[in-house]
Amino acid sequence: MAQHTMWKHFQNGQHYMTTWPMRKELAAVFPEHRYIKATQFATKVMPAVAAISILTQMAFHNYDAMPQAIAIALLAISMPLQGLWWLGKRSQTTLPPSLAKWYNEIYQKIVSEGHAMQPKKSQPRYQELADVLNRAFKQLDRHALDRWF
Repeated sequence: MAQHTMWKHFQNGQHYMTTWPMRKELAAVFPEHRYIKATQFATKVMPAVAAISILTQMAFHNYDAMPQAIAIALLAISMPLQGLWWLGKRSQTTLPPSLAKWYNEIYQKIVSEGHAMQPKKSQPRYQELADVLNRAFKQLDRHALDRWF
């Protein structure tokens, strides 16, 4: 059961990372922008750091330093997983009242302009906020968004 929950956090994090709108208007208010950028960077770079850490010790026949190289490799590999874990936990966190109100306002604006939406959540989470913001940036004109940004 715990393994399933852990895997689900990573899946939720991956989904949240792809749905959160990477907009400068949101970057000043939410930490998601920084976490997503760091996780994307770590996903690209850290596997190479892990491999280089071990391969350099092997290339120089420095097997005494292999435990340290393995520790560095494990740390490097864990970095993108830490980002996905945080994003996954965040995506499932219920919004505080002020953000829930904001979610409701944006949701209503999208619906009032005739766009179809998933049913509104009574207890929205950050994932639902990401979905609504993503739709708002794609479907509402700039003037409709001025009220919030």
